[in-house]
Amino acid sequence: MDESGLILEGGGMKGVYTAGVLEYFMEKDRYFPYVVGVSAGACNAASYLSRQPGRNKTVMIDYVRHPDYISFRNLMQKRELFGMDLIFDQIPNQLIPFDFQTFHAAPEKCFIGTTDCLTGQSVYFEKNENPEDALTIVRASSSLPFMSKGVSYKGRLLMDGGIADPIPVRKALADGVEKPVVVLTKQRGYRKKPSRISKTSRYFYKEYRGLTQALDMHWLVYNYQLEVLEQLEQEEKVFVIRPSADLKVGNAERDQDKLEQFYHQGYSDALHAFEAMENWLRVPATNV
Repeated sequence: MDESGLILEGGGMKGVYTAGVLEYFMEKDRYFPYVVGVSAGACNAASYLSRQPGRNKTVMIDYVRHPDYISFRNLMQKRELFGMDLIFDQIPNQLIPFDFQTFHAAPEKCFIGTTDCLTGQSVYFEKNENPEDALTIVRASSSLPFMSKGVSYKGRLLMDGGIADPIPVRKALADGVEKPVVVLTKQRGYRKKPSRISKTSRYFYKEYRGLTQALDMHWLVYNYQLEVLEQLEQEEKVFVIRPSADLKVGNAERDQDKLEQFYHQGYSDALHAFEAMENWLRVPATNV
């Protein structure tokens, strides 16, 4: 049995880098038997496993100038900076149809991470557990605090999976993945700074103490996960693909030229890392 797995972090519009990486993987017919993603990573994973080359690029770059994609009008009228109905209903169901049949028939396991607003803990869903709710789950995983509303699902209010578990390597290892390939959206050496929104989150989400605590701790959790990941990388227990240069793309970036450059950087980085990755994957795993 193939022991490899693909771990995809989020990052809002920075996820266009991951789209470039996965585009190259699709060209090489490189599909991992296990995939786990949070936030934009979950969105990218969906089109990757539905075998739809070019779809992530079209959704994230070609549609970014749509008046309902990212706008302050959305924020004022709907309390959503991102047009979530456009992104998770109109686009996949009408404008750029998502291939649900291929996605659910794909042999790969795929886990989508969310954050439970009440507890502040991660909640993961496998793609075929509730096939009729795939878009709802990916939407929940991508619902950024202050930029989107939480998603009610099966008695929980769920938000962005990257809040509680930004880089879900531990989830993959716990599920038996012995050769993890991780795609990050920030360059080597990046570290988050302490959050300045603690008071705002406590007011905005006063009914959800678990969420506010997770938001307070997010920068610490993320930096700790990066440190662990870098140690595992040094020990050759994980393979990491990350941006080779910092192109200053924001989480809510609307500049199509920047997004296009970042996408092509992801494609290029995957191309240059591919042979080394395949060689690493062939080596028997050591205990992580």
